[in-house]
Amino acid sequence: MPAPLAVIVAAFNEADRLPATLAALGRTFPGARVLVADDGSRDGTDHAALQHGAELVRSPVTIGKGGAATLAAERLLDGPAPAIVVLCDGDLGESATELARLVAAVQDGAADLAIGAFARRVGGGVGAARGFSRWASRRLGGVALEAPISGQRALRGDMLRALLPFAPRFGMETAMNIDAARAGYRIVEVELDLEHRTTGRTLGGFLHRFRQLGDFAAVYLDRR
Repeated sequence: MPAPLAVIVAAFNEADRLPATLAALGRTFPGARVLVADDGSRDGTDHAALQHGAELVRSPVTIGKGGAATLAAERLLDGPAPAIVVLCDGDLGESATELARLVAAVQDGAADLAIGAFARRVGGGVGAARGFSRWASRRLGGVALEAPISGQRALRGDMLRALLPFAPRFGMETAMNIDAARAGYRIVEVELDLEHRTTGRTLGGFLHRFRQLGDFAAVYLDRR
């Protein structure tokens, strides 16, 4: 019998924060199947996942978040789908306990897909990438979202197969917004007190967001 809940944790070079994230998930969702989607990390993320009891799904090379998460989702769907699937990032640390509120929104029937919106914004750039994703989600999916690129999500397990494969790289969440809305699934956002690694207004941070914007644009062109 499949676990009633499964968690897919996206991770790339998160060996320092992943253990705290997995510990918090274990306390919050005891008995859940936890899979770490390791996108070819080079810092021991894979060892951290195994040492903390997670199931490792690792790409030997970096293929992007959407590709790595797709591998984990396909592993999960080798058997019967769980009732609820949680998607999250590996850098949440202790704040991963907040994800219980997303699961509650799906369990209670308030949503088919619940998206976690950060209650506090730390770091980030000028908002161009997020703004484009918000516009594309509304234009192509008819859904207005404040946190369209949040990777912290919970969804009904029977939805997962219809959303695969996830869009490449950082386009995963934007495409999911559009695809889920077009399929008639109910999407809600839940404000959560989450913490994560931030990029800030540095050269590396702006390059990261430029790559995000390129992936969002590719999603728009693919789905328009």
